[in-house]
Amino acid sequence: MTIEKIQGCIGCGTCIETCPTDVIRKDPKTKKAFIAYPADCQICHLCRMYCPVDAITISPEKSIPVVVSWG
Repeated sequence: MTIEKIQGCIGCGTCIETCPTDVIRKDPKTKKAFIAYPADCQICHLCRMYCPVDAITISPEKSIPVVVSWG
């Protein structure tokens, strides 16, 4: 698993909208986000960076440093 967990989700959907690989879904019952396809996650950190409540944790063993281009 790449994204360890989504804990404290408020159901805003920002992570779902920002995910370029479409691996995050909203649970119809709880209205909160969950990782539907963890193996397909590209570890881009966009979901984590844009989450307004910092609810997403990425596993340390799968995490890569965020690279920022200054060009």
